[in-house]
Amino acid sequence: MKVIILDRDGVINEDSDQYVKSPSEWRPIPGSLEAIARLNHAGYTVAVASNQSGLARGLFSLDDLNAMHQKMHRLLARAGGHVDGIFFCPHGPDDQCDCRKPKPGLYQQIGDRFGVRLRDVPVIGDSARDLESARQVGARPILVRTGKGRRTETALEPDQQTEVYDDLQAAVAALLEEGAE
Repeated sequence: MKVIILDRDGVINEDSDQYVKSPSEWRPIPGSLEAIARLNHAGYTVAVASNQSGLARGLFSLDDLNAMHQKMHRLLARAGGHVDGIFFCPHGPDDQCDCRKPKPGLYQQIGDRFGVRLRDVPVIGDSARDLESARQVGARPILVRTGKGRRTETALEPDQQTEVYDDLQAAVAALLEEGAE
């Protein structure tokens, strides 16, 4: 089974420093939904792993989050794609959970759910915490410059050997080209 893990805010949809709190604020990044459809057509199982501390902060409800995900599912279906699972951490930064990135809990849940080892599984994110979580489970960290990605890129250590792409569409194109070789 080929699995790929995607962060949500800043990778699939536009991010906001004020949090994405409603379906009307959930806007896909151009080309991201089509990129996910390409992954589906290439046989990938697509999982989304996202910190959603806005729940713990009281900025939106679980119903609001579900409505955002329903919108994502609906727009993905129109683009010919789907995600196979959405995993999210509802906790705040001080809750001491093991699922809030940069801790590896969300990724471990994905590995357990799909019965796969995470070694070398591509993980595409826009923040240092996405990359750190990937490294902790032996996955393959990939950074996109959308969302917080440009800021994250400037802070990368040279020895981290992180692949960097302009957006999800470019990262997926590179992965699929590599797989075709």
